[in-house]
Amino acid sequence: QDLSLPNGTPVDTSSPASSSSLLNRLQLDDDLDGETRDLFVTVDDPKKHVCTMETYITYRVTTKTTRAEFDLPEYSVRRRYQDFDWLRNKLEESQPTHLIPPLPEKFVVKGVVDRFSEEFVETRRKALDKFLKRITDHPVLSFNEHFNVFLTAKDLNAYKKQGMALLSKVGESVKYVTGGYKLRSRPLEFAAIGEYLDTFSLKLGTIDRIAQRIIKEQLEYLVELREYGPVYSTWGGLEVELSEPLEGVSACIGNCCTALEELSEDMTEDFLPVLREYILYSESMKNVLKKRDQVQAEYEAKLEAVALKKEDRPKVPTDVEKCQDRVECFNADLKADMERWQNNKRQDFRQLLMGMADKNIQYYEKCLMAWESIIPLLQDKPETK
Repeated sequence: QDLSLPNGTPVDTSSPASSSSLLNRLQLDDDLDGETRDLFVTVDDPKKHVCTMETYITYRVTTKTTRAEFDLPEYSVRRRYQDFDWLRNKLEESQPTHLIPPLPEKFVVKGVVDRFSEEFVETRRKALDKFLKRITDHPVLSFNEHFNVFLTAKDLNAYKKQGMALLSKVGESVKYVTGGYKLRSRPLEFAAIGEYLDTFSLKLGTIDRIAQRIIKEQLEYLVELREYGPVYSTWGGLEVELSEPLEGVSACIGNCCTALEELSEDMTEDFLPVLREYILYSESMKNVLKKRDQVQAEYEAKLEAVALKKEDRPKVPTDVEKCQDRVECFNADLKADMERWQNNKRQDFRQLLMGMADKNIQYYEKCLMAWESIIPLLQDKPETK
């Protein structure tokens, strides 16, 4: 596969009967491999906890599995955001060669002030659910011992305290030496990945900023519409002969308000979070790429040191061979994760853009129906005097 391709798969030029039917078809296509899975995880049932020192939200994490690594076929535990953050950090420590899915940002959700509001909590629940599903679908991360503990331990805090000293040592053992080495140049395929990620995150950032402005302007327009409609209704109270058509216009504007509110909610709850997730995803991939570069730089430095030595050596030193193995491991894992990420991205953005098209079509259809419904009321009818 050509990893340097910037924009996914070729576009199918055949026209579906409707955007909804195509969206359903895409969803079915994406679920075809569901029968082969042996691990299913869902995040739901958010609950608010008010304590003396803090207030926080927990989420129910339900696991169903047939894997031998699990003692039971089903688990249900409650986790808060910092537990998800702990899991991600542990995955990053123990699987440094792999791309770890991003978490939603802890506090920053633009346009939402109250992090305990239903909208904020639901948006976060969806993101946390997607985070765990990304890990579940990964052929390596899903078997990680920390992921197993996260899904099964009733008291995760007790596990964190018990394993802190040991795990910190394990974490140190997988950290590569990063100082003193400078990479000469990335191999072409990884240079192409780096350039693609820079362009991709830049484009998504621009789309995100513009989308934020559009939503802000839609909400401002919505405020004006809500003031605009009732004026026709009060006017109709003064004009007996025009009361019916004026009330019709007022009701029509009210229907348009409802349609615009739904469109804005869909943009905020469905469109923006996906953009933000992939911006964070590209940053995660860049971090893995930097780690790969550091290991290659270390390998190059060791090779140079061996070459400078005068005496003949029968073979390359063991530490150099180990470093070479780490480079090859990084290369293989990064390329596999990049391919998997590209496939997920294509599916997610196909579904996202088709959904956006569908919602916009619905919005304009509702507005069109509202205005068409009052045309009979606005047509001139000759009156006998």
